[in-house]
Amino acid sequence: WYQRRVREAVVSTQSTGSLNYYTNYYYKSNLSMEEVEHALSLELKEPDQALKLYHSITNQSVKSEDETKIKAMELALSSMGKLLAKQNKAKELAGLIKSIRPFLGIVSKAKASKIVRELVDTFLDMQSNTGLEIPLCLECIDWAKSEKRTFLTQALEGKLILLYHANGDYNQALTTINRVMKELKKMDDKHLLMEVQLSESKVYHTLSNVPKARAALTSARTTANSIYVPPKLQASLDMQSGILHGEEKDFKTGYSYFYEAFEGYDSINHPFAHDALKYMLLCKIMLSSPDEVQALLTGKMGLKYSSRGIEAMKAIAEAGKKRDISIFNKTIEEYNEELKTDEVVQNHLKTLYDNLLEQNLVRIIEPYSRVQIAHVAETISLPFEIVEKKLSQIILDKKFSGILDQRSGVLIVYDGSESDQTYTYALDTITHMGKVVDALFKKAQKLS
Repeated sequence: WYQRRVREAVVSTQSTGSLNYYTNYYYKSNLSMEEVEHALSLELKEPDQALKLYHSITNQSVKSEDETKIKAMELALSSMGKLLAKQNKAKELAGLIKSIRPFLGIVSKAKASKIVRELVDTFLDMQSNTGLEIPLCLECIDWAKSEKRTFLTQALEGKLILLYHANGDYNQALTTINRVMKELKKMDDKHLLMEVQLSESKVYHTLSNVPKARAALTSARTTANSIYVPPKLQASLDMQSGILHGEEKDFKTGYSYFYEAFEGYDSINHPFAHDALKYMLLCKIMLSSPDEVQALLTGKMGLKYSSRGIEAMKAIAEAGKKRDISIFNKTIEEYNEELKTDEVVQNHLKTLYDNLLEQNLVRIIEPYSRVQIAHVAETISLPFEIVEKKLSQIILDKKFSGILDQRSGVLIVYDGSESDQTYTYALDTITHMGKVVDALFKKAQKLS
């Protein structure tokens, strides 16, 4: 009878916006999986109403021996956290994490750890930058310590390391890493150890210490080989590998890792899939393959992850294709926020600029055998000194043959004829003859 009255009340709620007496009485007296599933069904059409139902469900008292109600409460908490994140209600989600502690006291430590970690992960994935992240994490760590939940404490400290890193507090992050890693090695918790090693790699990369970042990532991958790694964490490992290969200018291998990371994040609909796609495009640009950028964005991939960040990469690829430095500078100005707030892209912007400037200069001087440097500077709309310095660098790097006549301010370009190899061949012949003489001398010594 109560079930029937609840369904009638829900129908009435959709029109009046309030729950009636029977609904409240039912939720107070009987928490069931069916009602949680009903709240789930309302999320798409009536998200506010679903949130009210979740609040009613999660406010109920549950006994430790009632497994059915505990399972229903777990599902309700998880679903409510995801719904709050979807609605970008960070403060409400933080309040939910604090309010469920009485319920966590009646479930097993493993189950409590799972619930807290899931809700904290949901909260941190919002990236709302409310300033509540570090205080909330510290508060949860203090609660876990007071409840003597060691595994949960270490898991939360792993999240705290990432927050310190995102907040720019690198010394505190490294201090926490060193302390937590000692504890994890004693307990042989490989999953958490891998997460902390990955965080260590990210911190060292931000500090521009690529060798230590590579060593930490290698340790994390070695640890991951002996355990099951969830798709999200595996994608994070691949993403970090791609970033470090990019730092070493190995963009071809980096692209492969970014592709693996993109597939991993895309399979779980994680927002970091957008970043992985952006870095894939960056690798193609750095490999001087701008035509492949448009090919990557055709179809579902481009439509699903269309954004200003992706548009910025397309514009840079177009500037690279046309070898036009002015388009590049306009793109930097137009998409300044999307490009310069991303540390990975920003690290390669200077290299991109230098490559494009070099290509643009080569394009301008290609038709000439003798050209004034002032004319080149005027054509490219850059100061004379910058153009002269860059041309000197190109000549020294043997990108093209020529000399700078600084007295007359003229660049003299030579034909790209092959150099005479006679001297090189002569040196090789002398070297080989020396080896032959040495061998004959040793044989003569044996005979005597």
